Amino acid sequence: MYKWFVDEEDDQTVLREYLLNKRHISRRALTSIKYSGGKILVNNEEENVRFTLSKGDLVEIIFPPEKRSSWMTPIEMPLSILYEDDHVLVIDKPAGLATIPSRHHPTHTLANGIIHYYNERGLPYTVHIVTRLDRDTSGLVLIAKQRYSHAILFKDQQTDGVKREYCAIIEGILHEKKGVIDAPIARDTDSILKRKVSDYGQQAITKYMVREESPHGSFVDIELETGRTHQIRVHFKSIGHPLFGDSLYDGNMNYINRQALHCKSLTFFHPTTRKEMHFEADLPEDMHILWNNLR
Repeated sequence: MYKWFVDEEDDQTVLREYLLNKRHISRRALTSIKYSGGKILVNNEEENVRFTLSKGDLVEIIFPPEKRSSWMTPIEMPLSILYEDDHVLVIDKPAGLATIPSRHHPTHTLANGIIHYYNERGLPYTVHIVTRLDRDTSGLVLIAKQRYSHAILFKDQQTDGVKREYCAIIEGILHEKKGVIDAPIARDTDSILKRKVSDYGQQAITKYMVREESPHGSFVDIELETGRTHQIRVHFKSIGHPLFGDSLYDGNMNYINRQALHCKSLTFFHPTTRKEMHFEADLPEDMHILWNNLR
């Protein structure tokens, strides 16, 4: 259930326009509310979308129950939950755990663990991943509990309202200690998994800054302006500095058995309160060990 009081700006606004334009509820969602068991209330009375609002009215939306996909099998696993409320979850995902089921990892994923967590607590939610990480990338993942929260956060992503910062350990010493890699990324026609820099790809922009150097590698902080598949891994490979442990992109496998990449911070605006939220995740032990070895 979501509740809002109508302010002076929306006095005499038709309910449909208020929900579409002010609350960003899609037409598809309104149809689902009408025909699938939801409700639209104004001052505790059910109203249709042609109702005219007045300043001070209480608008309430009750979304219908969400159906879970058949592949959402609940699986018990430890979850490192940094934050939770009725709308979002923030989880520190370990390396080696896929975010959602796929052909290669059909069951034992973060999404399956979240479903088990919901079931244990009697929560009637499904999983809406807002920020996805590769299986062997560790760090912060943002999950919306309902489709409405997901829609708001997805829209925020398009306008840079959801920000993530990463850290990575790359091979070699960068000549430029702070820079931008602006190179389009496309699928590699020789592989179903790999990506490559290509003039025919989608625009991809990666900002980086070297935090520390060793004789054999560099510890870099990274911020993405775009979110292409494998973007960080492909970009650093393209400039001759692949990530340690990244077997797909020719990284050195002598010190760590997964790409040395971690989502260290997450900032977003809460989908209902619109308060800015910020979270950080500590560097995992395997990357600590790698960097100490390189030193």
